[in-house]
Amino acid sequence: MYEILLPVAIVAGIGLIAGLGLAVASIVMAVPKDEKAEAITEMLPGANCGACGFSGCSGYAAALAKGEAKPGLCSPGGAEVAAEISEFLGLGGVSMERKVAVVRCFGSCDYTSDKMEYEGIPGCSAAVQLAGGPASCQYGCMGLGDCQKACQYGAIDVCNGVAHVDPERCRGCTICVKACPKHLIEMVPYKPQAVVRCSSCDKGALTNKVCKIGCIGCMKCEKTCEAGAIRVKDFHAVVDPEKCTACGKCAEVCPRHVIQMVGMETVK
Repeated sequence: MYEILLPVAIVAGIGLIAGLGLAVASIVMAVPKDEKAEAITEMLPGANCGACGFSGCSGYAAALAKGEAKPGLCSPGGAEVAAEISEFLGLGGVSMERKVAVVRCFGSCDYTSDKMEYEGIPGCSAAVQLAGGPASCQYGCMGLGDCQKACQYGAIDVCNGVAHVDPERCRGCTICVKACPKHLIEMVPYKPQAVVRCSSCDKGALTNKVCKIGCIGCMKCEKTCEAGAIRVKDFHAVVDPEKCTACGKCAEVCPRHVIQMVGMETVK
């Protein structure tokens, strides 16, 4: 009996000492909680998207609590969350510019076709590994829905082979931007403006072969824009949202009808 009880007692003693040591260590080495940061974290939407420039909601909250960041960087939270945090921190009113995602491609199945039939893993990130993806345009949307799957707000739908963003549902979290392997999705200010729904940088003749609506760099939009908001670079038109006056003249003269006026619903 003694031969059995002695090892049990030794093991129990070691366990007791180790437990006490861990308990003491947890107290001595405990990281003090920042109650202010925790309170701010509760105010944030919890998207952890990184649109604010920090690692996530907790990282942004910690920076706010230390005075190392300003309210108004949380796109998913919007103006309401920014105002709540600003009031909590005792700061003045804060303004923030709402941004929404725009897919820089209009090449649906009506205007372009695939160069091959893809039967691999369903997803853009996987398909793009195979000769740049099935789309005939190397810059075009593959329509396999990585952005749609990534969106937490149901703001993206894939229709007729190309992704579309509903600006009313978009919260500007930028997760879809990171999900697109072809970098076709960009954030633009939510205001009336012209957007070129094409990302092709090929010469016009090549673009015309693969897409009936792709930008051919004809420069008609650039010549028409009185505000100097449009420039054609690398055979591709680009709009500066800061200069765009939303006059719509560029969309009217575009022979490919690839320039779209967005944000018009903000005008009452």
